[in-house]
Amino acid sequence: MANIANIAIAAVTEPFPALVDYLTDPSRYRHWKLAFDGRVATLTMDVDEAGGLRPGYRLKLNSYDLGVDIELHDALQRIRFEHPEVATVVMTSARDRIFCSGANIFMLGLSSHAWKVNFCKFTNETRNGIEDSSAHSGLKFIAACNGTTAGGGYEVALACDEIILIDDRSSAVSLPEVPLLGVLPGTGGLTRLTDKRKVRRDLADVFSTTTEGVRGARAKAWRLVDEVVKPGQFASHVRQRALELAAGSDRPADARGIALTSLDRTIDQAGYHYSSVEAIVDRSNRRVTLRVMAPAQAQPDTIDEIVALGAQWWPLRMARELDDAILMLRTNEAELGTWLIETAGNAGHVLTVDATLMAHASHWFVRETIGLMRRTFARLDVSSRTLFALITPGSCFAGSLLELALAADRSYMLKLPQDAVDAPAIALSAMNFGPLPAVYRQTRINARFYGEAEPIAAIEAARGGRLLADEAEVLGLVTAAPDDLDWDDEIRIALEERASLSPDALTGMEANLRFGGAETMETRIFGRLTAWQNWIFQRPNAVGETGALKVFGTGHKPVFNWERV
Repeated sequence: MANIANIAIAAVTEPFPALVDYLTDPSRYRHWKLAFDGRVATLTMDVDEAGGLRPGYRLKLNSYDLGVDIELHDALQRIRFEHPEVATVVMTSARDRIFCSGANIFMLGLSSHAWKVNFCKFTNETRNGIEDSSAHSGLKFIAACNGTTAGGGYEVALACDEIILIDDRSSAVSLPEVPLLGVLPGTGGLTRLTDKRKVRRDLADVFSTTTEGVRGARAKAWRLVDEVVKPGQFASHVRQRALELAAGSDRPADARGIALTSLDRTIDQAGYHYSSVEAIVDRSNRRVTLRVMAPAQAQPDTIDEIVALGAQWWPLRMARELDDAILMLRTNEAELGTWLIETAGNAGHVLTVDATLMAHASHWFVRETIGLMRRTFARLDVSSRTLFALITPGSCFAGSLLELALAADRSYMLKLPQDAVDAPAIALSAMNFGPLPAVYRQTRINARFYGEAEPIAAIEAARGGRLLADEAEVLGLVTAAPDDLDWDDEIRIALEERASLSPDALTGMEANLRFGGAETMETRIFGRLTAWQNWIFQRPNAVGETGALKVFGTGHKPVFNWERV
């Protein structure tokens, strides 16, 4: 259990001041039901109207808030790890004629801007995770839309591989945010319409400005859904299609799952503490040190030993802890604008783990562990925080942990004489060249050098050896390598300068620089998400006293400023 009695949470402002906790388990679910039948899992949405994460609204019509999405994230993790026999996940609703009506509008109306940003970002990361599992883990997803599917509810469906809509003459799919709320379907709706489902732009324009949505044969003809099925055949059709998708999966039907036991976490005035991760807060300077520790002992290299360790296997335990720490900091510590990323421990142990991960990458448990590492590290790519990596004596930026430094906006490496016993070094492994791409689908090394062959080849040639500061700087793997005379001043000045800059400008700058290069669906989603959150969702036409979001449900029409700029 988290020790939260004395923690001072200064960053989350009214009306939601309490600590948000992302840890849960099926025994505590209020909004989702999990059922398993051979190769098919059914994830049923049945939102408890009185179960909002915060007071002041009711979750009517299977609408959701952050608490609903926290449970969904946990349920997906448990399907991945605890049920390897599952190859298809059917997402549906327990409500008659309602699949999901989307994000709860009254919750959004009560929320601070920061709350809306974190809610929408986490929601979209969870949906990206569905697509990640489809691409890499042999898991396929069907949205069995047995009723009205609106707004964020349709965006949940869009994240699935296939959408099956009941043809009952009333159920429709819709993205009504523009006409009803004066905002955008901002958690991937517009992008998935065009980039994923290839809906024609003119039809998408009509669809996105129509409050009642589209149903029946037209929904299929416009590519908004894959199939429409009469009520009498709906359940059997969904089941048949789920089994057909499962037949193409390589997830093992007879493997035992790995129980995701509760994380060992405490929270106190100093920060957040886990077995392999800690986040030490410095509120006076508005920063946090996020430190990841290498395994204390050599890790096993055979599948039997790895499976026996289960959730205590270091890469899985570390990734789960780091994932939780990132989420806790993003939501509960919004004013800690700079994250100092550090590592500590035996680099050899990490490189051995990396070799094991690569050797057994086709085994379902190892593959899922790599997937969790990939998705966790990708949270750094889209976190609106300054990330500085500090490479000092005792650091362990080796292989997979080097990705933390490569994800940073800058990395500083202390330069000591080459014969110094404690001279810090970094090391590369095969994990840096494919298995852990950033959110934009490229390796961080490839993106760092814009795909240029010469510097990437030089880095590949250095794989396997210890790279001291001079070598790392020449290869372009670190930003700067001050010596021990200049280190303290250079780091202090860099941090003080960063802390003096506008957080809004920094967020925009960092996102632009991190997402350089070719566009992907993910970069377009997060780009539009940023436009929605940091512009449209702050405009008076949306959130002013007479804005569409504020007057929704009151019976009054919004009053708009009609200028377009």
